[in-house]
Amino acid sequence: MSTAGNGNANGDGGFSFPKGPAIPKITTGAKRDNEICHDDSGPTVKATTLDELHSLQKKRSAPTTPINQTGAAFSEEERHKIQLQSISASLASLTRESGPKVVRGDPAEKKADGSTTPAYAHGQHPSIFSPALGAVSDSSLKFTHVLYNLSPAELYEQAIKYEKGSFITSNGALATLSGAKTGRAPRDKRVVRDATTEDELWWGKGSPNIEMDEHTFTVNRERAVDYLNSLEKVFVNDQYLNWDPENRIKVRIVSARAYHSLFMHNMCIRPTPEELESFGTPDFTIYNAGQFPCNRYTHYMTSSTSVDLNLSRREMVILGTQYAGEMKKGLFSVMHYLMPKRRILSLHSGCNMGKDGDVALFFGLSGTGKTTLSTDHNRYLIGDDEHCWTETGVSNIEGGCYAKCVDLSREKEPDIWNAIKFGTVLENVVFDEHTREVDYSDKSVTENTRAAYPIEFIPNAKIPCVGPHPKNVILLACDAFGVLPPVSKLNLAQTMYHFISGYTALVAGTEDGIKEPTATFSACFGAAFIMLHPTKYAAMLAEKMKTQGATGWLVNTGWSGGSYGVGNRIRLAYTRKIIDAIHSGSLLDANYKKTDIFGFEIPTEIEGIPSEILDPVNSWSDKKAHKETLLKLGGLFKKNFETFANHKIGVDGKLTEEILAAGPIF
Repeated sequence: MSTAGNGNANGDGGFSFPKGPAIPKITTGAKRDNEICHDDSGPTVKATTLDELHSLQKKRSAPTTPINQTGAAFSEEERHKIQLQSISASLASLTRESGPKVVRGDPAEKKADGSTTPAYAHGQHPSIFSPALGAVSDSSLKFTHVLYNLSPAELYEQAIKYEKGSFITSNGALATLSGAKTGRAPRDKRVVRDATTEDELWWGKGSPNIEMDEHTFTVNRERAVDYLNSLEKVFVNDQYLNWDPENRIKVRIVSARAYHSLFMHNMCIRPTPEELESFGTPDFTIYNAGQFPCNRYTHYMTSSTSVDLNLSRREMVILGTQYAGEMKKGLFSVMHYLMPKRRILSLHSGCNMGKDGDVALFFGLSGTGKTTLSTDHNRYLIGDDEHCWTETGVSNIEGGCYAKCVDLSREKEPDIWNAIKFGTVLENVVFDEHTREVDYSDKSVTENTRAAYPIEFIPNAKIPCVGPHPKNVILLACDAFGVLPPVSKLNLAQTMYHFISGYTALVAGTEDGIKEPTATFSACFGAAFIMLHPTKYAAMLAEKMKTQGATGWLVNTGWSGGSYGVGNRIRLAYTRKIIDAIHSGSLLDANYKKTDIFGFEIPTEIEGIPSEILDPVNSWSDKKAHKETLLKLGGLFKKNFETFANHKIGVDGKLTEEILAAGPIF
């Protein structure tokens, strides 16, 4: 008789196991009387519920105690009330007497009683501000939750939870989408033309300032404020512009997205806790209601997007675009207006400083190498984009960098590559759905992919971002026509002429597939952002250069030996040697000769660079073609400058005459 498959040979129904070493018995120590088993690996948590346990995770930030005007320290309740009162005032409608009821904190965060809404009488708690209301409306009956100056970690949580298209990439950055608009909308940017700005700003042909009236601005402001007040929560950032403490500007950004709040956290200067507690009333306020369109039937509106500046009210309204760069460049326009009033020159430039304190400014349009050449491991980075030149030196306007990411690689841009980590905002990039690794070569969303990160993420950044007066002013041009010298020393009038011109040449594809150079001019190397006439900035630049003994240079990072398609791009190694020679001062001691047409002073020899490329005519095999191309480019310069020729500056307009004489001469 056979045994069952799961029985043993004795047929007792038990399991049979293969023979082998016996499993050791579990033994315990002798049990004492009346003793129970327990886990003695460590103390237990001091909580009786999960919610109580979760509350223990978060340690309360230590409050600071700024001193009020009487010399006494503010209480915590007073500080919170003052902050919320200020925020409520910022969100006030112009048609009502007061702002909305505001409460500090995330509406989704549970209170001690398990609720998610304020359980306090109006104005009786420091986290709530409830103004006395006039006319009652639906919006006046609700609370607006204020998420005030959140940390990057908190903003990550908000974005991941509530904003579709937000992801954490493999390098720790926050990937976001800016919606339908992936770049600025300069044709939809408006500036209020009123009694204050009528005679101060640059209006008319060539100007980036498209006018709107006060009434239309008010309509758009109401639309933005009403939208923000209708939301359950808004993000509020109180930050600074300009690292120069004597001339910094307090800015407040009210927005509806964590993406926008983190972007501005990175791009503006971050206040210390002590500065934040006594921040007070901002000098300028942005209302970013970009998720809500403007009314197309409103006067001056040409699309569903409107970016509006009111310099008298010190306010900016954004409707119909979620592209974060509008905030950054809007504030830059504001600085271009406010700083010259203080005899401070605002500049669209990169800036670095040598170990001996020698400062250089780099001007250049997209593709000229401004970021690459101003980022130098042998020099400190003061800033990559926006600066002020004051009576004491230079200062960065921003607290961060906004770098292009298209085709980014560790080899080409190691500093930018390494700066993309936790805390960085990555705009409109494409990444692997599983690994979350970013593919910077993928332009599926847009070619204008960007990274916004604090300047501290750059290893050789100079903190604070200030420096002495510049020693060299370097104007960069990527000349695809191939006729500008690799480097030219400029006199003051030439520096002003080429600063106002803001030239580079891009390579554009034509319909039949042939590519040819296209000249691009942008006044002061940033025409989209300047507010005053370009000659005013140029005159200030010349005055400061003359006073401080700075030297002007024009550096061509484009083509040599022929135009695009015939010649070759000037090697980056050669351009770096030129920049190094400028920094060291050795280029000032070189022998120079003068060129035709443009009248540039060019060196005859630079160590490590073939002498034949220093004068473009020597590197062209077709001398006739060189002459024709040189005359063509000179004509383009002259035609572009016609816009500025009639604007008289200096005593009896003599400075204008000097600038015109510094241009190409046929």
